[in-house]
Amino acid sequence: MKDESAQRILTFTAQRTGAAACVHMGNVIELRPVPLPAAHARLARARATLVKAEATLVHREPSQASPLLTPPLRASRPVAPSGTVMTRPATDAQGNAISTGPTTDRIALSRRIVSLHLPDFAMNRWLRWATARHEAPPDELPVVLATEGPHGPVVSATNRAAILAGLNRGARVVDMRALCPTLRVVRADPDGDHAALKKLMLWARRWCPWTATDGADGIVMDTTGSDHLWGGEAALLREIEGSLGVLGFNARVAMAPTHGAAWALARFGPLRTIATSDTLATVTAPLPARALRLDADTVLLLQRLGLKSVGDIAAVPRLSLARRFAKTQLSHNPLARLDQLQGRTAEPVSATQEAPRFAVQVKLAEPVQDPTPYLPDLCTALCTALADAGFGARKLTVTIYRTDAEVSQVTAATARASRDPNHLRRLFDDKLERIDPGYGFELITLEASAAEDMRAMQSRLDGRADDGAALAQMVDRLSARLGPQSVRTPTPHASHIPERSLAWAMALSQAPRGPDPLPVTERPLRLLDTPEEIRVLYAVPEGPPAQFVWRRVPHRIARFAGPERIAPEWWNDRPGTRLRDYYKIEDDIGRRFWIYRDGIYGDDRGAPPLWFMHGVFG
Repeated sequence: MKDESAQRILTFTAQRTGAAACVHMGNVIELRPVPLPAAHARLARARATLVKAEATLVHREPSQASPLLTPPLRASRPVAPSGTVMTRPATDAQGNAISTGPTTDRIALSRRIVSLHLPDFAMNRWLRWATARHEAPPDELPVVLATEGPHGPVVSATNRAAILAGLNRGARVVDMRALCPTLRVVRADPDGDHAALKKLMLWARRWCPWTATDGADGIVMDTTGSDHLWGGEAALLREIEGSLGVLGFNARVAMAPTHGAAWALARFGPLRTIATSDTLATVTAPLPARALRLDADTVLLLQRLGLKSVGDIAAVPRLSLARRFAKTQLSHNPLARLDQLQGRTAEPVSATQEAPRFAVQVKLAEPVQDPTPYLPDLCTALCTALADAGFGARKLTVTIYRTDAEVSQVTAATARASRDPNHLRRLFDDKLERIDPGYGFELITLEASAAEDMRAMQSRLDGRADDGAALAQMVDRLSARLGPQSVRTPTPHASHIPERSLAWAMALSQAPRGPDPLPVTERPLRLLDTPEEIRVLYAVPEGPPAQFVWRRVPHRIARFAGPERIAPEWWNDRPGTRLRDYYKIEDDIGRRFWIYRDGIYGDDRGAPPLWFMHGVFG
């Protein structure tokens, strides 16, 4: 009976498809197109195979027999576990296998990723700042933030009134002023916006421990296992949106199993969309192609090909897309972006670690008038904690709490990271005495407001480190006593004009590292801040003069070397600035100078060239 059923199945299949059928592993029937005469021969062989299989099943238990008789399994093909449906790979018209890409990771689709989109973050941040200073503009006044563009300032952010007035982002400010004469333009602060977004990202860790910035206007969060603490996924999204609204930020939030899907839904989907692994394909299919985080050129190319949505791209065979975009970058590859969105390619949330905080405190049994005796122990405890973590303090803050609820703070900074308790204690000499004790202090805290990585190192054979620590400590003590603005140090500046090659900056911000080896140069060690004009006697068109007078003292040149020609910096100097020819000279008594001629003869710049003294050797 079984043989007759199988024969009818195979005969019907051969008549409909013109192919011979062979029964292989499990319940899978593999069809191959062959001529009709050969199909009958294949049917005969298949019938013989079924008879042998039936004889083999006689020795099995009835529960182990499959609905269709199958031959013994071959070791060269994988065996599917019980309850698993095995499918044969997709093939084209020639029978070649077609790549279907990486399989969907079910574990990855079990994650819950929340994407926060802050479309007006820069403008909201500026409005918060203006409101705090009581300088907020009226609601009906158009305001834009402008950044520098290739052809002048361009609009980077707009308020609601500017949007209603028809002002667009990316447009030139001069064009928008012509469109709206009452427009108020404020210079944008991209660096400040980036720093504020990082602070907001850390603040968002109240909802989950894994948060990270997502571009210039977004935050991504991995809330897996945290949504039940807020009453469910929908309640969590409402809580996030409401909390950001209280802070003054307009936010769009969405939740999905993957980062790419959450990003797309937060920017192009309905408000507070929640997608699961079962509804992911359905929810993301209507989204536009730019929801895959592709650049504008790739989106335009896809639209020209008729692929305007995520569903259109997903419906195209992978082989067709792979031929065109296989070797392109991620932002140009719709296939790779689609795999990220659908969970075929992992894209975990890379949460940055918050900087560690170091603080120690002492609670007093009774109020005291002078906190100085407790400072050495606090410094020792703080330095021990810093050493255990491999950090050093760059800024210290002593906070003193009085019994009448008054709080006083004293700060001190260091030129480089330090965890020397004696040095840190000396930075507060004569500072704590300026605090009004009132009725006494009952709590004293010492905190490393700024800390940097500081690893122990040995650069000398005797075990000590010759890394400029003594110089840095001297700068710290001078700055603490005289003020940070009073102690300055020369720093290199990117300029080939000698008087501009060095600039003075606060010593605390430079972190001196010790006596670095001087670069190999033939410039004088003593350079005048402003070159001084000298009176030349017996000038010649080429080479230095034979004699000159500087500061009323005549000098006769015995030897010279040069010239070294330095051209003016056209981006900094005024039009008409002349080039310089520098000479190293030595007078008749051995004194060496560095002089230059401002201009050359015959340069058609009007007056004849002048000579200047710029430096002294030795």
